[in-house]
Amino acid sequence: MRAAEMAPEAPHRRKASLAQTASAVFWSFFGVRKRAHYEADSAQLNPVHVIIMGVIGAAIFVAVLVLIVRWVVG
Repeated sequence: MRAAEMAPEAPHRRKASLAQTASAVFWSFFGVRKRAHYEADSAQLNPVHVIIMGVIGAAIFVAVLVLIVRWVVG
């Protein structure tokens, strides 16, 4: 066998932008993702970016809830 035949393939590069990742995470928080969008996202989104955006989204959600409670109580 030639060396070119034995060489492993290059890793698949995920090409979704940060805005696409944020959009996917935002709509996933509400649970309103179409199956076609979910399948496209799973092929394009970088898992590390999804985790980071999820943590940021959760922190923003909690901060907004805290501000609303302080406004209502105070």
